Amino acid sequence: MKSTFLLFVMAVGVFFGGFAPEAKAQPGPDLVEVAIAVNSGGAFAGQFDTLIAAVLAADPVVLDTLSGRGQFTVFAPTDDAFAALGLTPANVGTTYSRETLTQILLYHVVRGRRDAGDVTTSDRIRSLQGTFFFPNSSATITDALGREANIIVTDVPASNGIIHAIDAVILPFAP
Repeated sequence: MKSTFLLFVMAVGVFFGGFAPEAKAQPGPDLVEVAIAVNSGGAFAGQFDTLIAAVLAADPVVLDTLSGRGQFTVFAPTDDAFAALGLTPANVGTTYSRETLTQILLYHVVRGRRDAGDVTTSDRIRSLQGTFFFPNSSATITDALGREANIIVTDVPASNGIIHAIDAVILPFAP
């Protein structure tokens, strides 16, 4: 219960700018704030609890990147996608090392604002983690292990990028 409360306090702090870097790319909510807002209400309420917990459990570079300057595209796995790997908000910080979790999350982030059209017409996309994944025209991406994830929601805008929800966690290596 204490860890759930701590997660909630940290998420509220991020949402209201308490942990965000001083300078923003543009006015408006950043990628982290948009993810928290989408997770807080509407059709996708509660679908990104594990992702938010993972960002908070990873190296602070992930949070700093997603809430800072620059333009990024995030491929955001749903809670069901994380559950397929055995990850939940309660265990995301203990199942994998912080370094492994950080590398997995950075594999879901790409430099530049890439809308769905840009993604599906690319042969390969280099992640911030440093390795590639491979999209195709049917809104499916293939990770470095040959596993596939479907892009289930596209083009959710933020001041510093864009979010696409995916139905599987893509992996740069076998954890």
